[in-house]
Formats: sequence, structure tokens, C-alpha cells
Amino acid sequence: MVKFNFSCTNIDNLKSSYDFVVIGSGATGMTAAIQSQELGLDVVIFEKLNSLGGNSMRASTGMNAVETMTQLKYQIIDSQESFYEETLKGGKGSNNKELLSYFVRHTESAIEWLSYHNIELNEIVSTGGMSKKRAHQPTGATAIGGYLVKGLQQQLAEKRIPVFNQTKVLSLVKNDGHISGVEIEHPQAGKKIINAKTVLIASGGFAQNRAMMSVYAPDLLRLSTTNHPGATGDGINLATTAGGALVDMNKVQVHPTAQQETDHIYLIGEGLRGAGAILINHLGKRFTNEMATRDQVTKAINDLHQDGATLVFDQGICEAFKAADFYVAMGLAVSGNTIYELAEKIGVNHNNLEKTVSSWNMYQRAFEDIAFDRQTGMDRGIEKSPYYAIHIKPAVHYTMGGIKINRLTEVLNEIGEAVPGLFAAGEVAGGLHGDNRIGGNSIAETIVFGRQAGQQAAKHVLSLS
Repeated sequence: MVKFNFSCTNIDNLKSSYDFVVIGSGATGMTAAIQSQELGLDVVIFEKLNSLGGNSMRASTGMNAVETMTQLKYQIIDSQESFYEETLKGGKGSNNKELLSYFVRHTESAIEWLSYHNIELNEIVSTGGMSKKRAHQPTGATAIGGYLVKGLQQQLAEKRIPVFNQTKVLSLVKNDGHISGVEIEHPQAGKKIINAKTVLIASGGFAQNRAMMSVYAPDLLRLSTTNHPGATGDGINLATTAGGALVDMNKVQVHPTAQQETDHIYLIGEGLRGAGAILINHLGKRFTNEMATRDQVTKAINDLHQDGATLVFDQGICEAFKAADFYVAMGLAVSGNTIYELAEKIGVNHNNLEKTVSSWNMYQRAFEDIAFDRQTGMDRGIEKSPYYAIHIKPAVHYTMGGIKINRLTEVLNEIGEAVPGLFAAGEVAGGLHGDNRIGGNSIAETIVFGRQAGQQAAKHVLSLS
């Protein structure tokens, strides 16, 4: 198999005008660019960083979707209605129902669209707050982020869609109230105005912008973040300057399980718990339903009033959730050939841990967790040596708020009118997730609304002809 390395476009090939400008090179932006080009648009992607992929590169667990062939392959009978209700419940009922309805109705076609583009998600795992397995994964249950980004980049290369990195969008250009281009800055090319018939903001959230965090979520400034360095809210500022409104800006998600004892903060994906891992406190005892929603698990960890908690799993779980191999290879996990040895290494009472694991295995075999009523992520026990533990703490993970949009991904102003020619999708847009995002819904959002943005951009350009 030939190794694929994506190459960005040389700045000498930059044109002065395009049909469609996409700001951001994550999964949302790439999906929109591919979809729009297939509908006849001359599209370009601008990425401010040298590296590509944004937070999409860091995704590990999977992409939620319902009524798919993969679900049926595993004899999972699901429905859009159930997905809608459970996502709404996870968001405390505050989700934008227009966005949520569109979202749940288009996840299955998003999986099909990826498959059509040689991106296959043929495995499936549970995430917190979901009653069914919905998080679709690549074959072998490897981390979805790198696989998805690489697959989309291959499509960009095949379609010769230009991607300019180190190219920051400084402002949006308006003409008679209509978005007509962008001002960019590049280290070699300097500042330039690029004309465009329509623009998509797909630049991600603001978890790395401490000034914005201090305004919208000051109580979370003490926490680290799992986000990549470029998540600084630039697109949000672009939209407001152009007349766009914001929504849910104070709704910031904390992920319960991030390894923070190395130079880099590593998100320990929810799929690890979905494959069977448990959480223990400093006494070696379980303390919560590990498959509750992220906000609930985070609260349970915080209520311990100790330095985080510890994930415990085994080789069988590693084999079921291949991202765990990465955690082990990176030295994030402590291992032991027995539960006794593992307990000694992580400094918990071995009798307690042995009893905890034994009880969990009994619950798993009976498929009845009498301790915490866990009902998913119970396909396997913790019985296959070696055994592993990862110390985790909560970390800022996702900004649910952002630019106000409708189901067409049009950016809306304060009175609900569309800003002509301006679209937004992905984490930069707010409203879909409500108070709390369900694991697996972010990657699904990138494809569902990335496709929608590409389609609506094409429709908009055609309307100008």
C-alpha cells in the first residue's frame, strides 16, 4: 500500500477570484469543499496554520449515525426518533430543534457519502447517553480522526482542490450587504483581497482563546484543553463583524477523561469505556455509571474531590478499541500481568481493585450493573491479561456555542435574517448540541453540515447566474 502524504498548494497558484471560499481545513471544511466542487463550483480552502485537519485530527471514538447498514450488520435496530430524543435529552432539551431534526435525518446518508468517497466506517461502538451503538468507526476500530482526515485529503488531491496553509483570513469583504470575498494574509504573498461569490466559515471553536474563555466560561480557565492550537475563535469574530449573531456561547463542554501527565494532553476517547473500561477512585472502587453523558461523568469525577480518577481495562478491550493501542504505545497507560500487580503500580488497595473488577465482570456477564445501572458498553469484561490503567482528569473539550445558523447553514443576524453569501458549519456554529454534546455527534456534524454547506453554496452561486 502506497503511503499518502497531502501537499498544500503553492501560493504562486493563488487566484484572485473563486466561486466559494472555505475557511478552515478540518472535516467540515474539506467535506464542504468536496461537495461543492462536485456540484460545479471553483472552490478554495484557506488554513491559517501550517498543519491541516484541526480538531478533526484528534477525534478518536467515531461518528454517530442511525439506520445504517453497519447497524443492521450487528443486528442493531435503531431509529431517527430515538436518536433525536436521546440527543435532546443529553443537551438538556436546549438543542436547536431545527438543526437537530436535520442532523438526525441525514446521518445515514452521510455514512453513504463517505463510503462513496472510499471512507469506510464498518465498525460500531457505544458512547455515553446513547441506548444503542451508533458511533461508526473504521475497520479495525482504529481512531476515526486521522483516518477521516486522510480520506478527505485524498479526495481533495484527486479533485485538485487548492488548499493554502499559513493563510489567515483577516476579514470578510462585503458589497451592498452581500459577502463578496475575503482579505487574507500569507507570509510570502502578504495581504490580498480574494473575490468570492460565497464564503463558508468552518474554522472551529474557541477553547484555546483564553480571552474568549474568560468572558464566556471563566470558571473553566483553570482546566487544560484537548483542543489543537488553532481553536481560537477567529471565525466567530469574522462572523460578528459581518453582522452574524452568536448563540449558546457560555456552553462549553468538559470531557471527563483526558490524560494530563505528559507534555501533550491526550483525550482518552469515550470508545474505551464503550468497549468495556471502568472508572475507579483512589480507593480502587467504581463510583459512577461510566456510560452516562459527559457532563454527568465529569461531575462524578469532580465530586470525588481528588486528583481525577483512573480508567481500568484489559487486553481484550484494547483489541476491541484499537485507539487504546496508541495510548499504550505512547506510555499513557500503566500495565500489570494481574490485577494485583496493576493495583500495586497505581497505588490503590489491591483487595478493593480485585473485588471491583470481579464484581464488574459478574455484572457484565449478567448484563445487569446493580451498582450504577450501566446499560451500555457491557460487551466484554476485564479478564484478559495484561491489564491497564490510565490516570485521567477532566479537560475543556468542545465549545457548543458559536455562530447562529439555520438548517441551511446560513449565518443569521440578530433578527434571524440570513447574511447573504455567508455560511457556517461545524464547531464554529452553535445550537445543535444544547447544553452538552453527545460523544460521536461532532464528527457526524462535520459531514452532515459540511455537505449541506457545500450544497447550499452551490445553490447560492447558481442563483447569482
